[in-house]
Amino acid sequence: MITAGIDAGTQSIKVIVYDSLRKEIIASSSSPLDLITGDGGVREQKASWWIDALRSCFQNIPEDIRRSIECLSVSGQQHGSVPLSENGEVLYNVKLWCDTSTSAECEEIEEKLGGRKALSERIGNPILPGYTASKILWLKKNHPDIYAKMAYVLLPHDYINWYLSGEVVMETGDASGTGLLNIFDRTWDKAICDAISPDLYSKLPKLLQKPGIIGHLTVKAAEELGLPESTAVASGGGDNMMSAIGTGAVSDGLVTMSLGTSGTLFASASHPFHDKENRLASFCSSHDTWLPLLCTMNCTVASETMRAMMEQGVKEFDEAAESAPVGSEGLMLLPFFNGERVPDLPEGKGVLFGMTPDNVTKANIARATLEGVTFEFLLGLEAFRENGIAVNSITLTGGGSKSRFWRQLVADMTGCPVRVPVSSEAAALGAALQGLWLMEGGNISSIITEHIGFDDSKAAVPDKERHELYMELYGRWQRLVDASLQMYSV
Repeated sequence: MITAGIDAGTQSIKVIVYDSLRKEIIASSSSPLDLITGDGGVREQKASWWIDALRSCFQNIPEDIRRSIECLSVSGQQHGSVPLSENGEVLYNVKLWCDTSTSAECEEIEEKLGGRKALSERIGNPILPGYTASKILWLKKNHPDIYAKMAYVLLPHDYINWYLSGEVVMETGDASGTGLLNIFDRTWDKAICDAISPDLYSKLPKLLQKPGIIGHLTVKAAEELGLPESTAVASGGGDNMMSAIGTGAVSDGLVTMSLGTSGTLFASASHPFHDKENRLASFCSSHDTWLPLLCTMNCTVASETMRAMMEQGVKEFDEAAESAPVGSEGLMLLPFFNGERVPDLPEGKGVLFGMTPDNVTKANIARATLEGVTFEFLLGLEAFRENGIAVNSITLTGGGSKSRFWRQLVADMTGCPVRVPVSSEAAALGAALQGLWLMEGGNISSIITEHIGFDDSKAAVPDKERHELYMELYGRWQRLVDASLQMYSV
């Protein structure tokens, strides 16, 4: 069977075409996306850019391969808010996952519902900056005329599904990141909707309790993309949910760490999962389980920022980091350039701490950057273990996983062996495999075993001595985070 996975990310749209008989990607294409930025943490895109990029991607795939595609599945950046009119017009720019301009609206919603702790215990999650719920309230407060015209609010992958199939639906995996879903029973929470607006509940799309095929291509989409009208459209999911499939994290105890623009750490769980300290998001998966997840808003954002400042290429930056000693001679970075979700610092800033005349070198800054980013993941590992999820090995994905030094750093810090999938396109491949699973039926674990391979040459084993040093340094890093909480708390 030939299936296609569409990865609608922040920086680009990517399409891969997967041949299940040959067990390989037979075509791929990508198209870059722009970003609208503004004061106060504004991060937006236009939904039309995604469709333009999608058309461009398919135009670059050979026609004979396009005509052989039997199913499409979309992986999308989570949390974005797409306000759609009754006739399908997008009414406002899409506020993205990394938009922190609605933190005041988060507090407003939580206060109406008894505070963060009560809300989290009730639905599984607080409403954090970046989540969709606060974006909806922001739109109503700042543009009431636009809100009044809104017939539906969709997530990015749902909007692309609507373009493909004409169906207005949402599945529970991506919906978990809206702040509107009760993850325990997989239903919309009407009280939260009412706290935002009495008519919001009626503007939410039909909710799919389980992954499935939602329809087939419309005549228009088939013509524009050069695909058969018979092509099925799977429910798809958020990028983290699709990456879980694409890296094999579909059963208890399998943990994936994604080193992308944002950083994520997630594991599959067979039961609803709730971290009382709210370090982990309590999400549903898109393969019919649950997906506890740590999300940091600054991963390769930090390395790219510091690399640009030092005018270094990726290879030069990695070599500099590797040449510095563990602990970067006392330098420590708090990498909160975009604010941060965990720890909860929407107004946070990046801090380079411990500078002396002797230790401010490019090598130490490079290493402190990657160490600071990786320390954030230890918060998630602690939460997993405290909540009964064993972490025996880590699967790495995302752009950062290409770095040999960073792979070893993850192994040394976590004390866990690291493995890397053969395919670097975890989200797109996960989408393609979800489509294969939904078309053919059977067990998702069997699909993963058959179609996910790992690159032994990229494996990393932890060094015991370095791990012990990093555990000591982690305590110091946490104290710096505590000081930052006092300085940058809203």
